[in-house]
Amino acid sequence: MFGRQLLVLSQNVKRESGKKVQTGNINAAKTIADVIRTCLGPRAMMKMLLDPMGGIVMTNDGNAILREIQVQHPAAKSMIEISRTQDEEVGDGTTSVIILAGEMLAVAEQFLEQQIHPTVVISAYRKALDDAINILKEISTPVDVNNREMMLKIIHSAINTKAISRWADLACTIALDAVKTVQFEDNGRKEIDIKKYAKVEKIPGGILEDSSVLQGVMLNKDVTHPRMRRHIKNPRIVLMDCSLEYKKSESQTELEIIREEDFSRVLQMEEEYIQQICEDIVRVKPDVVFTEKGISDLAQHYLMKANITAIRRIRKTDNNRIARACGARIVSRTDELREDDVGTGAGLFEIKKIGDEYFTFVTDCKDPKACTIVLRGASKDILAEVERNLQDAMQVCRNVLLDPHLVPGGGATEMAVAHALTEKSKSMTGVEQWPYRAVAQALEVIARTLIQNCGASTIRVLTSLRAKHTQEGCQSWGVNGETGVLTDMKEMGIWDPLAVKLQTYKTAVETAILLLRIDDIVSGQKKKQSDGGSSSMPGPENTNE
Repeated sequence: MFGRQLLVLSQNVKRESGKKVQTGNINAAKTIADVIRTCLGPRAMMKMLLDPMGGIVMTNDGNAILREIQVQHPAAKSMIEISRTQDEEVGDGTTSVIILAGEMLAVAEQFLEQQIHPTVVISAYRKALDDAINILKEISTPVDVNNREMMLKIIHSAINTKAISRWADLACTIALDAVKTVQFEDNGRKEIDIKKYAKVEKIPGGILEDSSVLQGVMLNKDVTHPRMRRHIKNPRIVLMDCSLEYKKSESQTELEIIREEDFSRVLQMEEEYIQQICEDIVRVKPDVVFTEKGISDLAQHYLMKANITAIRRIRKTDNNRIARACGARIVSRTDELREDDVGTGAGLFEIKKIGDEYFTFVTDCKDPKACTIVLRGASKDILAEVERNLQDAMQVCRNVLLDPHLVPGGGATEMAVAHALTEKSKSMTGVEQWPYRAVAQALEVIARTLIQNCGASTIRVLTSLRAKHTQEGCQSWGVNGETGVLTDMKEMGIWDPLAVKLQTYKTAVETAILLLRIDDIVSGQKKKQSDGGSSSMPGPENTNE
């Protein structure tokens, strides 16, 4: 024992273990939570972030902020990860989930100091999470998704805390219309793919009030030939993903020509090939041809003679969107074109000049299953923030359509769950009751942060809110985020989708459990290369702060 110290790990490996690691992890999580604590609620402040390329991001969306922050501590990295998970899963509640996870870890700190084993704390947290989920389902109320007014109210609650809240009515209408357009039912299964079929096009200039949802698709493209038609009513649309030019061989090809007329024959064959593919297209009598690849000058000439408008090199995603909007089918070879591949669902094809650029509109579609949201605004930063906010609003709308249950917002749900958990903990025995009760205490952080952000007296309002929740039938009372006074959320019409709340609680508690489990961090060091190429790269030897 008292002999020479035995080194098992390599000398350039840094190791921390025990209490130091747990305290470090908790502090890292608290720091991340403190960064975006002021971004919760309608009185939220915004953050301005400079990315490494020198671009500016101005936002109060939890995920957008944390995405830009460079952190070194491994626990802080996993906190940032949960914000991204929340954004991908339900699209809203990215700020709440970080604040909750940070608070869950903060309340666990005292138990670790009292030498309570982390596994005891973890099992209490698990129990509390299961009970919280059941309580949430009990206090949730079903909603009629066909009631437009109610749906707008729900989206309004989500948008109220964002920068776009000044134009809330317009944004709610845009979000609801877009989601209703892309909603697709197949054998009783609802599919709402916002990412693929609801494209947001940002055009700087004009004012925000000019923004709208098109009953169709818009592309940033112009016609290939200046004499082609730019305005067609009830167009017949053909979509292709092959090129309308002469095929070049894949490998290197040598062509040996002996006679002079052979050369002109080769050129003639090229022309005949292009003439053939154009005749295949003309046969189905389209008005507009969209292709993902190029169109040669000769093909443009033939198409123009047939009075067909052609647009080339559009994106695959745009092509899919046009197909969904006008009912056309994307064709890979011209000789396979048939009458039922032609899309006739669009009412108008036109090309407009907005600012310096030409935009193609395929609008007035009958029952389109894809749409484009056109955003106008003063600057790119404003447009980027509005787009982020709209994405959140559309996700909230999608969640409600897929799972039509609501819980009251404004910290009311958290207080109701906290009260129920506290009552339940009184009937528990053993050490587990304390961490179980701590979860209830941690949930109050949402209401507390809302009160702090609008500058009211935290202790006074929170105490009276706790007292309110002990009364029967007061489960929907929360904090008015604008003024900081107690209000009934049902009357104010502030609702959150149940799916968002469930995801927030699950993610926050699971992360707290994960970080409490860690009791050792071993950080290796990169080997320096002999040529010194990577010696300037920062190695992970300082992964702990």
